[in-house]
Amino acid sequence: MSKKGNVSRRGFVKGAVAGLIVGAAATYGATQIAMPGKPAAPAVGPTDSAEVSYTLNGNPVSLLVDSRWTLAAVLRNEYSMKGTAIGCGLGECGACTVLMNGIAVPSCMVLAIDADGATIETVEGLASGEELHPIQKAFIKNRGFQCGFCTPGFMMATKGLLDKNPNPTEDEMRDALSGNICRCTGYVRIMESAMEAAEAA
Repeated sequence: MSKKGNVSRRGFVKGAVAGLIVGAAATYGATQIAMPGKPAAPAVGPTDSAEVSYTLNGNPVSLLVDSRWTLAAVLRNEYSMKGTAIGCGLGECGACTVLMNGIAVPSCMVLAIDADGATIETVEGLASGEELHPIQKAFIKNRGFQCGFCTPGFMMATKGLLDKNPNPTEDEMRDALSGNICRCTGYVRIMESAMEAAEAA
């Protein structure tokens, strides 16, 4: 369970699904309600595009995106961040986990236009030049991977927790990684890696 006031990954996914449904309604001409003193914005069409800006791994970037593109697709296809793996595409496996404004989120569930102005961190941003991040070192040392497909997502979920809580309990780490699935069932070594990274932090 997440602490009161924090956004859990399950809560984020539920909110993202609700947002996508509302967005779909707007896409196909649903009437929008104007805020007090502010006229209603026009509905977003299915092929509209918008200019968005992110801070991606510490670098400011801007891009014209289609309103239907997900953040995962933009990271992979437009910025070659291939570490953001797309597994289920439904926010259930965690392979595409990135940090958005410091929160671990499944990037396949975030529309690129909704991330406008956000700070995005991917696994490619962990290392500092040739120096690996302690999380990467711990996963290598403890062989916290098998096929490696899920590993970037686990690393980013680990970082999301350690940035907020550098000294987590094992239960807190398990909760933070609960949204990530390893198809090779390598959870013991993954947990060992994550907890060693916490000790290094």
